[in-house]
Amino acid sequence: MNTKVYKAVHDLAEKLMAAANKNDTKQFESLYAELKDICIENENTAKDHPVQWETLADFTEELEEAIETYEKALQKSIEINNKDHMSSVAFSMATLQLELGDKEAAIKNLQDAKISANKIEDKELKSEIHDLLESLVEEEG
Repeated sequence: MNTKVYKAVHDLAEKLMAAANKNDTKQFESLYAELKDICIENENTAKDHPVQWETLADFTEELEEAIETYEKALQKSIEINNKDHMSSVAFSMATLQLELGDKEAAIKNLQDAKISANKIEDKELKSEIHDLLESLVEEEG
């Protein structure tokens, strides 16, 4: 990922967290718009990367819109075959799909996340994916 873009996205994420923690809606919305502009500006260029889309989705308050943005991040992750992002994005999507009551889609994303997670080092994420998937499959069975 382009270092300049990564730093800009990372800095915005930190500022978005601070604004959210202070309940500063005006600041949050301004920073969110800035992050969205970066994503749109870089889309389908050499600077396009799943990190920016995943970060945007993380801060998107409307669940359906967040899922759509995670889907974009997932596609970009698949295009560059980045297993870490494929796993984390699919996991994040699944948690939102559960909030919306779409258990079937959540299970599918968790199954995909589990496959991708076989190739990553993040043991905590692997465990979270496994545990959530197991709990949903047990409910089904």
